[in-house]
Amino acid sequence: MSVAADAEIRTVLARIAQLADTGNLDEYVTLFTDDAVWAMPDNPTLGMPASEKRGIADIRAGAEERRAGGVQGPGTNTRHVLTTTAVFVESDDRATARSYFQFYGSTTSQPVLRNMGQYDDVLVRGAQGWQLAHRTITFG
Repeated sequence: MSVAADAEIRTVLARIAQLADTGNLDEYVTLFTDDAVWAMPDNPTLGMPASEKRGIADIRAGAEERRAGGVQGPGTNTRHVLTTTAVFVESDDRATARSYFQFYGSTTSQPVLRNMGQYDDVLVRGAQGWQLAHRTITFG
């Protein structure tokens, strides 16, 4: 396994979480491949139906919806916290990763755990470096 690839992939995953909470969506979408897939199950805790976003425009629209609904984004006082990430570099241009996550609200006062689960990710390396190609979210 390439230590450099592992570190680069972990940085991509961390940046996705950070930018979802407080960052610019133009930068956020650069971390995804053009044909990326984002699969999320029904999330009754946050009042969000299951969805599958395909491609950068669709993924960005999903992030914009969550921001408009006050679920996440600047000013919502939320944080995605990634823990116990395992990266498996399969080749020079493909890797998978599994991360556990916790999603907190009310982070400026008394943080509240709103959700937790795992991300199963496929990442590919191209001209832009490592990017997320497919994310499957599981809650619990």
